[in-house]
Amino acid sequence: MDKQFEPLFTPWKIGNCEIKNRIVLCPMGGTSIFGWMEPHHFDKDAASFFIELAKNNVGLIIPGIAPIRNVLGGQWLYKAKGAFRQLKGFMDEIHKYGAKLFIQLTAGFGRAFSVPTNMVPMLKNKFLGALASPIFNVSRLCASPSVLPSRWAEDTKVRALTHKEIQDMVQAFAKTAKMCKDAGVDGVEVHAVHEGYLIDQFTTKYTNFRTDEYGGSFENRYRFPVEIVKAIKSACGEDYPVSLRYSVVSKTKGFCEGAMPGEEYTEVGRDMEESEKAAKYLEDAGYDMLNADNGTYDAWYWAHPPAYMPTNCNLEEVSHIRKFVNIPVVCAGKMDPVTSANAIKDGKIDAMGVARQFLVDQQWVTKLMEGRLEDIQPCICCHNACFAMSHYKGVAQAGSLSDTMHMARCALNPMTMDGGKYDLKPAKVSKRVAIIGGGIGGMEVARVCTLRGHKATIYEKSDKLGGVFIAASAPEFKERDRELIDWYRRQIAKLNIEVKYNTEVKDLSSIDADEIVIATGSKPRHIPITGVEKSVEACEYLLGEKPVGNTVAVIGGGLTGCEVAYDLYLKGKTPIIVETLNDLMVSNGLCLANSSYLRDFFKTNNVEVHLESKCKEIKDNSIVITDKEGKEHEINVDSVIMAVGYKPNPLVEESKHTHIVGDAYKVGNLRTVVWRAWDVALKI
Repeated sequence: MDKQFEPLFTPWKIGNCEIKNRIVLCPMGGTSIFGWMEPHHFDKDAASFFIELAKNNVGLIIPGIAPIRNVLGGQWLYKAKGAFRQLKGFMDEIHKYGAKLFIQLTAGFGRAFSVPTNMVPMLKNKFLGALASPIFNVSRLCASPSVLPSRWAEDTKVRALTHKEIQDMVQAFAKTAKMCKDAGVDGVEVHAVHEGYLIDQFTTKYTNFRTDEYGGSFENRYRFPVEIVKAIKSACGEDYPVSLRYSVVSKTKGFCEGAMPGEEYTEVGRDMEESEKAAKYLEDAGYDMLNADNGTYDAWYWAHPPAYMPTNCNLEEVSHIRKFVNIPVVCAGKMDPVTSANAIKDGKIDAMGVARQFLVDQQWVTKLMEGRLEDIQPCICCHNACFAMSHYKGVAQAGSLSDTMHMARCALNPMTMDGGKYDLKPAKVSKRVAIIGGGIGGMEVARVCTLRGHKATIYEKSDKLGGVFIAASAPEFKERDRELIDWYRRQIAKLNIEVKYNTEVKDLSSIDADEIVIATGSKPRHIPITGVEKSVEACEYLLGEKPVGNTVAVIGGGLTGCEVAYDLYLKGKTPIIVETLNDLMVSNGLCLANSSYLRDFFKTNNVEVHLESKCKEIKDNSIVITDKEGKEHEINVDSVIMAVGYKPNPLVEESKHTHIVGDAYKVGNLRTVVWRAWDVALKI
């Protein structure tokens, strides 16, 4: 192991609980050991995931939030005695590998509960809500400290919790924690004075207008988390470790509006001055650790940082708060091992919190220890499968029901939390597989086929592997995308997969193979605009094939167009976005953490955006657009970039021994490309 990583592999303690190293699996929604949006049960997929991490040298494992009360049906978790009986055997297995495990218990979401659009009527209409309440009680699930706007359905109000409901939750935390302790669980984590979830909503002034003992003064606002830890300690003993998921600073300017990194703004939530006091106050109440980052659901990109956020984005605030407490502090948020090791060595933090990297590569800690950094598959912070909860104007939560029910999957690793469907079993018969196209889809098919025992050959028309992802990874802020391409290229070489470069296949009859996979990608859509020949296509810009001027119109406000505009702004240019729909990035499955960052960035930096507008004509030094009333406006620009989407470009149609993957099959995102590649590779 490289000496620079040694601080990560020293023991430490949470109370009296010794952890063998400083690497902590931070909890992620969807990885609950008691199931996610389902009746409480012992989740075998989650258990297998955690055992794999324990085998691979993770020091502390914290599964994702376990609601103290069922989302469906409303039963209290402490009544699910069968699940706790299975938990005991699971804990024996975890301990066999020297890992420790805390279970994170949550009071719930409050206004942050991701209400799907089709469930909003249940919030607005008391009769419909009452009708559905025996199974799905939206009123209870969204209940908050006060009457507040829902994060996902901003025009809808959620109700305030009653005093009895709060007290019932406090007692439920204690009863559930005791059952965890009796099952051999090493500690619990209270969820959370963090990220704008229910308990956090009690602590912040902009979400708590109560006039009883749970509102008003500092002590009253923090009473709920204090009562919880005291009840747990009373039930489990003072020496039973209790961690707290904690947001140091809310980074919030108002409802549905976050603060950008480095921005000067007025904090409506918890600022640093209050956080210094709160951290010590919560320690004195009995908490044994702070598992920390920043943000709220109104500033979601701090707790779930997308590619646009800086690496180690929460370290400055978390290391500052470490000075005010005498308990361990974990920092999470795009943490890299080198910076984390140095921060631990310098006493700035006590451990490195990591979440999504474990979804893509469960063996990455072992690889780090063995000096095999080049084999670690990088997380690119895409959120395509782990947090595919989307939101845009006119809808609430627009992600699919399947995604909501199966969070904490991985775009790059379909086996994560779904080993039953995606299993790398050896092929019964080894076949020769020809892959036409060396983009991500083509490389993934070749890789998986080879791992199953087939002989794969890639035919790539250019002199390098990567396909359109080379253009997608070109912006400076996409360094992890570039790392992913490099990882794929190394794996292709290590597996001795033959690649025929500079070979464009037009006639499949020239290919001698048992199975052929078409991975020829997509081609840009074209819209009939006068003067369109004067424009630059998005990939041409990203690859630097055609220069652009200082003021640039971006036609299309989807993800590609918005990332192009963001890249232009970072390069000192002036982007102007023209979008036909009523919001930017209107796309189901595009995580709100990603889209809200870009929307907030454009708003904060006064980027000109024309919604419900169409580009009618491109002139030499201007464009003509029509707004929703049909009025024409001429805007002076130096260049125009077209980002109006793509369409599949398959070489042939699919047949018995000819398969299509990637954007050639259906234009989507990295998740659809990789998962389709597995679907095809596993049936060959």
